[in-house]
Amino acid sequence: MKGSSLVPSICPYCGVGCGLYIAVQDGAAVGLEYMKDHPTNEGALCPKGNAALDLVYHPERLHSPLKRVDGHFEKTSWNQALGLIADNIARTRDEHGADALGFLASAKCTNEENYLFQKLARLLGTNNIDHCARL
Repeated sequence: MKGSSLVPSICPYCGVGCGLYIAVQDGAAVGLEYMKDHPTNEGALCPKGNAALDLVYHPERLHSPLKRVDGHFEKTSWNQALGLIADNIARTRDEHGADALGFLASAKCTNEENYLFQKLARLLGTNNIDHCARL
């Protein structure tokens, strides 16, 4: 893309690790270019990879956590949201045991992120973890 710099990156949609370049102009992602010399995908991207930037500036994308209050959602801080999640996980484990917890990871995460997520589940005492990435 004319006037932009190309930043090498990895597609975020599955664990394959396809390479691509993000075209950046004035600090904003403005497009993507194929990384033809990448050993995994040799420049090819699946439909999800080709649409990776469509979500970045989508008008319905969430920019802050939401908390349900009286039947509707209100913005909350990251500290409050993470504190609420931690408190509820601890309460559930304490009241019902670790196997009452279940974790569902995502194919939109990297292998490393999914690995860390399963480590968290195991740390909390459960083997109840799955994901939707079926390669």
